[in-house]
Amino acid sequence: MTDKTVNFTDISPAEDSQIKGKKTDIQTPELWDFPMDYPMSIIGHEGEHETLLNELKLILGSQFPEFDLASIEVVPSKTGRFHSARVNLYLTSAEQVNTLYAALDAARTVRMVV
Repeated sequence: MTDKTVNFTDISPAEDSQIKGKKTDIQTPELWDFPMDYPMSIIGHEGEHETLLNELKLILGSQFPEFDLASIEVVPSKTGRFHSARVNLYLTSAEQVNTLYAALDAARTVRMVV
């Protein structure tokens, strides 16, 4: 039997590449080119189709007053168990992205954002 011990220091980030800010913050804002169109898929928890749509309308409507809420496209998964909401947002700053991802992370019906 071979030894399969993992030394965590081998997989830890280097000191100068420590993650900064909250888990929802952009880690490399210099790679973003603002302003920009930004397509997103927001996947909801099983059985939360209507609640997901309502919660997204509240979040997006408050943060993007110009966004057309009717343009949210909701698509079921192949099995129909999950739904994803597809949106295309116009982003102008890293702070706007951080605020959006923090709100989506706190949303009860959101499972994942891609």
